[in-house]
Amino acid sequence: MTTADTVVRAARVHTMHEGSEHVDAIAIAGGRIIGTGRFAELAHVVGSHTEVFEFAAATIVPGLNDSHMHPIYSLSVARGTSLVGVTTYDGLREALERGRDEQRENEWSFAWGLDPNAFEGRPLNNDLLRDVFGDERPVYVKMFDAHGALASDAALARAGITEPSRSSDGATVVDDGTGRPSGLLLEFPAMDRVEAVIPTPTFESRTRQLRALLGDIAALGITSAHVMDLKDDDALDLLRAIEADGELSVRLRLSPWCEPSTTDDDIARLVALQGTGGRRFRVEGVKFFIDGTVEGGTAWLDTPDADGQCLTATWSDHDAYVSRIRLFHDRGIPTTTHAIGERGIRFAAETLAALPPGAPGAPQHRIEHLESADDDTIALLSAHGIAASMQPTHCTHFVRADGSDDWSRRLGPERAAHAWRTGDIRRAGVTLALGSDWPVAGFDPWAIMAAAQLRRPAERPSMPPVGFDQALAAHQALEGYTTHAHSSVGSAGGTLAVGAPADLVVIDVDPLSAAPEDMARARPLLTLLEGIPTYAAPSHAPA
Repeated sequence: MTTADTVVRAARVHTMHEGSEHVDAIAIAGGRIIGTGRFAELAHVVGSHTEVFEFAAATIVPGLNDSHMHPIYSLSVARGTSLVGVTTYDGLREALERGRDEQRENEWSFAWGLDPNAFEGRPLNNDLLRDVFGDERPVYVKMFDAHGALASDAALARAGITEPSRSSDGATVVDDGTGRPSGLLLEFPAMDRVEAVIPTPTFESRTRQLRALLGDIAALGITSAHVMDLKDDDALDLLRAIEADGELSVRLRLSPWCEPSTTDDDIARLVALQGTGGRRFRVEGVKFFIDGTVEGGTAWLDTPDADGQCLTATWSDHDAYVSRIRLFHDRGIPTTTHAIGERGIRFAAETLAALPPGAPGAPQHRIEHLESADDDTIALLSAHGIAASMQPTHCTHFVRADGSDDWSRRLGPERAAHAWRTGDIRRAGVTLALGSDWPVAGFDPWAIMAAAQLRRPAERPSMPPVGFDQALAAHQALEGYTTHAHSSVGSAGGTLAVGAPADLVVIDVDPLSAAPEDMARARPLLTLLEGIPTYAAPSHAPA
């Protein structure tokens, strides 16, 4: 008989598989679950050295999985003054002035999280940066979606950018209307030109930042995450450095990018990277972009947006995208494709649907974001087992029911009515993983699950919901962070079953019965990863 290392007991347990109604305790040994049931039924595995955690009024659920985030890349994005939640031009000016004063001693000034709605209809350019910081200071401000940035004239000069440009993959140095750069940079190749000359923090400081960030993520009950990039050259080295003197607080699955500029030699390296990693991180899968963002004018739509934009794919050679997807499929490597506009989503779905039928064990492919999908595309996802990955707060926090936001204005009322069709996707039987896309939006999973049910921010009861018919039920929201999150990448995880890794969270509400507003305020009491606490509330911390 195996003696448990740990037993966790609570008022209720949602195992996310059949039989939860008879469970109030989980027994763990060697990092795996060895028993579930009533606490009295597990007494035979409790020994003199078994640590018992008891929570009289709490709920145990499987450890949560954020299906789309960028924790390593966020170290360079979430830098300087936070503009998150700034929605007015006056508020933006005040925040930038505060950042100017706080960063006065630095060589550069940074800000991040800029919502274009804050410009309140004004041209999106660097005039405000000039007003606040003057002509000589290099300033770099990341847009909220991380697909764009505003750079001051001094920052552009340091990067040698003197004229507007647009490449075939949509990367754009935007023209101000007079033949000069406006300061707005769209998509990663354009931003990379400025980011290449920005001073980089030391490796040691970035390691400390990443360790602290993963700790913050674990404190919210997240035990694993799908990292949708390997953009930083030293990303794997950062993770190895953390594991050299400890453990990662969150298990990470990392998917590097395949872009139009990716060469055959690069492809070979991406294939070779698969399966490599450390104790709690692993490279698995490849990420594509078929388009950009609606707000940046780089999404791929059937017809132009209100500004006459959004008509091209990131892959101008559509056949090249198809052949790359098939190459990875044939090698058993799962892919995920960023697709935002209805044409881009449909093209990605058609490409995946046309792949040769997979035998058992074939890679599970997935599409990210799906901000405005049509009925036929959702049916295609369902018919061909293509998973979806969506971020509810992208809708609830950046879109308004009255259509006054930039996303809705650009798309027009007919397309905007198809915003984030999470409900229809689930009703069609499609696997739906949920996540944050941090640093685009906050990574609190309880607030995100609440928003998925309310279709508005939980903290704003007077705000009209955006498409309430697309709201998820409580169990669907939790599945999006557990069973569906894992199955969206071909994994069997997300349950508290005997033999499964002991990844769990104890939460102070019942996520299946609590009001969404209470869910948004929920706080974990204990997070276990492989049976080891990665977070414990002060009153429940191990001695």
